Amino acid sequence: MPKLPDWIQAAREHWTWRGQARPPFAQAPSPGEASVWDFPRPPALAPAPREVVVRWGDLEVARTRRAVRVLETGHPPTFYLPWDDVARHLLEKAPGRSFCEWKGPAQYWSLVAGDRRLPGVGWSYPQPLAGAEALAACVAFYPAALECTVDGAPVSAQPGGFYGGWITPELVGPFKGEPGSEGW
Repeated sequence: MPKLPDWIQAAREHWTWRGQARPPFAQAPSPGEASVWDFPRPPALAPAPREVVVRWGDLEVARTRRAVRVLETGHPPTFYLPWDDVARHLLEKAPGRSFCEWKGPAQYWSLVAGDRRLPGVGWSYPQPLAGAEALAACVAFYPAALECTVDGAPVSAQPGGFYGGWITPELVGPFKGEPGSEGW
């Protein structure tokens, strides 16, 4: 594997919490719950066989039992859905780009149906960094403006508007993106 540029390595190293020990401010999980502070950094990619459904009003955007969950310290998981299980005709490329020190350069997507438009509601990593290759064939969605469920349970959006984590009933935080979480 080629050496990462210094700026990516520096971004990776600045994180205080890496999942080895739950910080004192983290909520302890009860039986059947999971603390996002027990998730690792670098993030782990895990198969998600539960049924994931994404709806935009009356339109089904995606339905799958083949999602990939990205588990990262302090973040609710992000569900990446295989393109084969997404109504691709509803998506068009959106302006803007970002870069994740773990996953690589992101491409953004808008939902479009007739005269309806929901800009920048999804993203993908068409050329992910090493370790995130499974995301190349997937897209993720911000759940705030959509109706997203996991095995029928409604999903809440990760706080803050930037991150795309899906808060499901079994998760405890606090979650990255809440006020005061910038230094985590």
